[in-house]
Amino acid sequence: MSLSEIRERIRKAEQAAGRVPGSARLIAVSKKQPAERVRHVLKEGHRLFGENRVQETAGKWPAWQEEFPGVELHLLGPLQTNKTRQAMGLFDAIHSVDRPKLARTLARLADELGHCPDLFVQVNTGEEPQKAGVPPADADAFIAEVRALDLPLVGLMCIPPADEEPSLHFALLRKIAERNGLQGLSMGMSHDFERAIAQGATHVRIGSAIFGPRETG
Repeated sequence: MSLSEIRERIRKAEQAAGRVPGSARLIAVSKKQPAERVRHVLKEGHRLFGENRVQETAGKWPAWQEEFPGVELHLLGPLQTNKTRQAMGLFDAIHSVDRPKLARTLARLADELGHCPDLFVQVNTGEEPQKAGVPPADADAFIAEVRALDLPLVGLMCIPPADEEPSLHFALLRKIAERNGLQGLSMGMSHDFERAIAQGATHVRIGSAIFGPRETG
């Protein structure tokens, strides 16, 4: 599916939900995608991309950012504490803040470096043991902890279980955000982004629908 087709589907989903056009931002998820596919999307003018790994991002994006000014990079995957400094130099936003140790490391480095990417707390809405994220019951306390560290917390992120209706998880994430006064909702992927927009998503993370299947390995 072309980038323009995805953009049109987003526009229609916004319209159907009675939302302002452009209120749902498209993150093109470029992890493990061949360089020629990513360059094609860059040449089409898209500038917001998502990656899962710090090392992969460091290896490919600096050169593209020189060639294509205005690129914004968001980290979507888990962040190891020992990669935090490098991540803060690469990314404009981190969507996977999920534990106190990481929050404290971000705060320490923010004081040292004088800047910090926008942050999203990842909530494990399905309470799946194999997934990262704060359990919903602990989300309010962790959000308060992140705020107490004077970090730039802008929203929440979730990845619903593959075998459950995603709208229920999107609605849960929205409720947690609303009661904590957070505007950002990073939710929705290639197969369910229209339902996420209906529930208030501000960032949708779309990879395979734009680029095709990822490279394995």
